[in-house]
Amino acid sequence: MAEDLENQAQHDRIIPINIEEQMKSAYIDYSMSVIVSRALPDVRDGLKPVHRRVLFGMLDLGVTSTKPHKKSARIVGEVLGKYHPHGDSSVYDTMVRMAQDWSLRYPMVDGQGNFGHIDGDSPAAMRYTEARFAKIAEEMLADINKDTVDYQLNFDDSLREPTVLPAKIPNLLVNGASGIAVGMATNMAPHNLTETIDATVNYIDNTEISIAELMKFIKAPDFPTGGIIYGYAGVQQAFETGRGRVVMRAKAEIETIRDREVIIVTEIPYQVNKAQMIERTAELVGEKKIEGISNIKDESNKDGIRIVYEIKRDANASIVLNNLYKQTALQTSFSVNNIALVKGRPQLLNLKDLIKYFVEHRHEVVIRRTRFELAEAEKRAHILEGLLIALDHLDEVIRLIRNSATPEDARQGLMDQFGLSDIQARAILDMTLRRLTGLERDKIKEEYAELMKTIDYLKSVLADEGLRMQIIKDELLEIREKYGDERRTQIVHSGEDMSMEDFIEDEEVVITISHEGYIKRTPATEYRTQGRGGKGSKGGTSKNEDFIEHLLVATNHNYMLFFTEAGRCFWLRVYEIPEGNRTGRGRAIQNIINIPKEEKIKAYIKVKNLKDQEYLENNYIIMCTRQGTIKKTSLEAYSRPRVNGINAININEGDQLLEACLTDGASEIVMALRSGRAIRFNEATVRPMGRTATGVRGVTLAHEKDEVIGMIAVNNPDVTVLVVSEKGYGKRTDIDDYRVTNRGGKGVKTINVTDKTGELVAIKDVTDAEDLMIINRSGIVIRIAVSELRVMGRATQGVRLITLKGDDEIASVAKIEHEDDAAEENATENPAGMPEGQSEGDAQNGDAPAETEE
Repeated sequence: MAEDLENQAQHDRIIPINIEEQMKSAYIDYSMSVIVSRALPDVRDGLKPVHRRVLFGMLDLGVTSTKPHKKSARIVGEVLGKYHPHGDSSVYDTMVRMAQDWSLRYPMVDGQGNFGHIDGDSPAAMRYTEARFAKIAEEMLADINKDTVDYQLNFDDSLREPTVLPAKIPNLLVNGASGIAVGMATNMAPHNLTETIDATVNYIDNTEISIAELMKFIKAPDFPTGGIIYGYAGVQQAFETGRGRVVMRAKAEIETIRDREVIIVTEIPYQVNKAQMIERTAELVGEKKIEGISNIKDESNKDGIRIVYEIKRDANASIVLNNLYKQTALQTSFSVNNIALVKGRPQLLNLKDLIKYFVEHRHEVVIRRTRFELAEAEKRAHILEGLLIALDHLDEVIRLIRNSATPEDARQGLMDQFGLSDIQARAILDMTLRRLTGLERDKIKEEYAELMKTIDYLKSVLADEGLRMQIIKDELLEIREKYGDERRTQIVHSGEDMSMEDFIEDEEVVITISHEGYIKRTPATEYRTQGRGGKGSKGGTSKNEDFIEHLLVATNHNYMLFFTEAGRCFWLRVYEIPEGNRTGRGRAIQNIINIPKEEKIKAYIKVKNLKDQEYLENNYIIMCTRQGTIKKTSLEAYSRPRVNGINAININEGDQLLEACLTDGASEIVMALRSGRAIRFNEATVRPMGRTATGVRGVTLAHEKDEVIGMIAVNNPDVTVLVVSEKGYGKRTDIDDYRVTNRGGKGVKTINVTDKTGELVAIKDVTDAEDLMIINRSGIVIRIAVSELRVMGRATQGVRLITLKGDDEIASVAKIEHEDDAAEENATENPAGMPEGQSEGDAQNGDAPAETEE
């Protein structure tokens, strides 16, 4: 009977459960533990628990940025023993990553010793390395002792640890985070501190600010390894939705070393292992999957990365580089997935959300800090009030204390006789005799007065949210001044980025292309107007043999069509052209478009739009070659260019494409020859042809060595024809001075060519509302107003436009919109801007006798 009762009791203690329910419950508990306590960062301080514990443990040890480094093993032991009961490697690996300047945009730990390498080398063991706070890490913990954050018990309930750090810096945005939880993961990109703080301050000023407006401040992620973000669509998507794919490229330049082309990589994409990348590239070269590379050298050192890809003589470096981008880690992507813990729950966050939650956290920290400081100030004021009462009744207090049998009696007597609190009575009893001197009494009064001002201020902070927000802004701006730096990652817009126009101001720019193929765009405002005949200002510096050959004015939203001497057309948006200052060299065009290295760009067209069908069908491109061939093609044929270019015109052997113009089909064409002759005919005499056609005869050359130097398309009767000779002479002539002839004729004289003027180098159609940009082969630029040049006869030699030194010659002439500002600098004193010793009459008559039309 007793045995049956015992069996029954045991049976009652066994609870039957459904194994499916139990597994569900256990798995959910486990997954939530991983999500909340291990893998995901908190949106407020951007830290996972292990990072927070490492920083708090280091604070416990006192390894601040001004103290000596301490052994890493000691720090790891501190964190393990007090807060993080997991493997020592998890703590050490975390600390190591926080010290690596290629892992974190703003490292939190200042490491001493071997903390690993971008090649993937492991750090030294913790017994060999030392660490302390980086200066910026102290900002994460500032005010933590002022009751600014909540604490929780540690794993054995013996100590308390913070649930979040006060975080003066928006750490989640500036350093990013990555982690794999259960059923979800996070991968957040780092950003530039200066940009992030600018965006946060603007959010505080206007909480209704849109994500597009915030993106004017935070332009894109900013990776610690620099490199290039290629294409903006993924960045925009990530900012707007919290998810997006950011394409990263290495920073690579094509250079010539000892007559051999090389690709030099100086920055690589974020989280790419350099050694593995080079090893994999070598394998691809060995397998003939990448051709054109003869050798790869890693010349990196402590000063930075330098990987050199030597190119075979018969290979095109631009094509090789594109292959490297396509097949190796020189181009990779960063998949943004902004999942962070908001009030303990995982949430997908866009850019504005991340800023909003950080500002809310800082607001709470400021409120709690102010309350703490107010309470402390009021405590101190209470004690000082007691001391002041004692000082006012000094003799009575001393008598009372002397007559008391015990300190307890004295304390009670003070409370009873003077109405003091227990704290005040104890403070009086603890007061030293030196505090009774007159000077010390004055100090107490001063301290009390200052304290009352502080209390009033702290109360006003607690009562006014606007004041609190101003404090947050001021603290952020202080952080920006202390730690803000320039962007490391450059943004380059890919051909697919059509929406970039929303983020780029449509300002006027000057585009320059040098003889050697270097290109840049510069704001037009950088150029100043000078008087005719001036010496000019420096407009471009480059190699000794190089000079600026093409100059064009456009706006950032325009499209550019580039035509090479071989008759191929390449397409580019103006804002994709790298920006440079007026004296900069620019960037090799081979690095931007896939132009064959043996071809030079000879003509270029600014096109407003390639999407408007009506615009495309009613506009034409007229091309001419050096040998006098002309061809007309509908603009529609050029509206779908490819990365590797398209054929624009079939060029005969020995000929080259020289010029291309955009017309509306009703223009008159003027072609000029080096020998000083020009022909004018109606555009209608040239029928439209396909892209691959050769064209028809436009002008007959005067002799074997003669060639076409330019072509203009005129549809405005008010324009005048400007011609410039290679030795700096030029003039304007009415278009009507050139009679209309049949296409293919010999033309008429347009300038009197002499040894003094040199041969013709340029022809332009100009009006008084324009300025001229004249560039000579040494890179000097002069800008003069067309209105300064009076209209003169067709057969004169003109006036001197620019004073040339030595054997210098004019290389290129371009027209731009006239500026109304007065000339900033005038190199000649005579008002007409004439060269010394020459009058206007000399220019028209003495030096240039009129000649009849031939």
